[in-house]
Amino acid sequence: MSPIDSHHSMLRQAPLATSAMAWPPPPFRLPLHHPRPTPLQGWPAAVKRGIDIAVALLALVTHLLPLLAAAIAIKLDSPGPVLFRQRRIGLHGRPFALVKFRTMHDRPATEGRLHQTCPHDPRVTRIGAVLRRTSFDELPQLWNVLRGDMSLVGPRPHAPGTCAGGIPFEQITDRYPLRHRVRPGMTGLAQVRGWRGQTDTQEKLLRRLDCDLEYIASWSLWMDCLILLRTVATLWRNAY
Repeated sequence: MSPIDSHHSMLRQAPLATSAMAWPPPPFRLPLHHPRPTPLQGWPAAVKRGIDIAVALLALVTHLLPLLAAAIAIKLDSPGPVLFRQRRIGLHGRPFALVKFRTMHDRPATEGRLHQTCPHDPRVTRIGAVLRRTSFDELPQLWNVLRGDMSLVGPRPHAPGTCAGGIPFEQITDRYPLRHRVRPGMTGLAQVRGWRGQTDTQEKLLRRLDCDLEYIASWSLWMDCLILLRTVATLWRNAY
C-alpha cells in the first residue's frame, strides 16, 4: 500500500458525520455493511434525471439573454471561439466533451500533462476573469445535462491526465474510479464544502474524493437540493 493509500485509509477510519452537509467537512468513512458506493438505479435515478432535464431547460430559457450577452462579450474581447470544449471523464469512465464559455486566449494546446488554472493565470482573458469569478462560464454545461453527459449535482468531472503533486489522479489511489459510478455534476458536495479550485496536492484530491464517495453512498433528493442552494452562496469562493 502506497503512503497516499495509507493516508486515505486513515481518513476513512474517522467517524462518519451525522450530517452530510456538515461544516467544516469531516473525513469520510464508508459504513462497514456497505464497503462500496452504489450507483443510482431504478426510480431514484429516473426522478433525478427528470429533475435535471426540467431545471436545465428552465435555466437555459431564463438565462438566454445573459448567455447571449456573454457570448458577444467573449467574441469582442479576444479572437477565438465562444465556447470551449474539453474531454472529461464521465459515467462509468466514458469520456465526453464538456462545454463552457471560453475564458482563456485561444492558443494551440501544448503537449504533455494538463495544466490546471491557477490564481492570476496569464492565459485568462479580461472577460474570462469576470466569467470565472461569477462561475457564469459554467452555464453552458446545462447542455451537457440535457444530453445526459452530466447531472446538476454529482462529482465534478476531471480531464484525463490531470495531476496532483505531479501524479495523475487515477494513480494516487485505487478508489478514484469509484467516483465515476454516477454522472458527474455541475456542482457537488466537495464544491460546497470549500474543496473547489486548483487541485495541486494529493491531499486536496483525497479530500474531494472523500466528499464524492460520501455523496454517492448517502445520496438523496434532499441532499441534491441542499447542495444546489448552498452552491449559490459559494459561487465566489475559490473561483478564478
